[in-house]
Amino acid sequence: MKEKITIKAAEMFLSLGFKSVTMDDISNEMGISKKTIYTHFKNKTELVKESVLKVFEGISCGIDNIRIEEKDPIEELYEIKKFVMLRLKDEKSSPQYQLQKYYPEIYTMIKAKKYKNMAECTVENLKRGVEKGVYRKNIDVDFISKLYFLGIDGINDETLFPVSQFSKIQLMEDYLEYHLRGIVTPKGLQTLNKFINENSN
Repeated sequence: MKEKITIKAAEMFLSLGFKSVTMDDISNEMGISKKTIYTHFKNKTELVKESVLKVFEGISCGIDNIRIEEKDPIEELYEIKKFVMLRLKDEKSSPQYQLQKYYPEIYTMIKAKKYKNMAECTVENLKRGVEKGVYRKNIDVDFISKLYFLGIDGINDETLFPVSQFSKIQLMEDYLEYHLRGIVTPKGLQTLNKFINENSN
């Protein structure tokens, strides 16, 4: 039951926001009593934490599965972007912003985990791209990987990019292109243009 509650809560938090969803909402949606939820979670904060970790683990696992395939490094980044956008639902609720505002400790914890995973993933992608000749040989891998993380984190900042004005999907699309244009070789640019054309159709 704990697993079911965590999955349902995560789904609702992502769709409607961490602040908006109450324990009553979750119990009503699941057709169980609030007491049942409190049997497994002492308060909403604990449920938010478990839900966030569940989503993070699911995304990390999915990214690892994409990486195992060892596709072209540019294609790999587009596959990861597509997978993450699908997992994080739509852009109406801005879950990251609410998490940062109302549950700062959980936000900080997940940001550290995200950075650790993403740093490893990005560094490996950059090194492989250089080896395959699709990224420039003279790039500073450590610097670019940190810059990429800062950018991803930055486009999720609602004060800079309010959802009323910026589409999350388009932001991610534009940022990935921006990142890649700075590091690709002429060979890599051919692959990048293929994905840009596919996404604009």
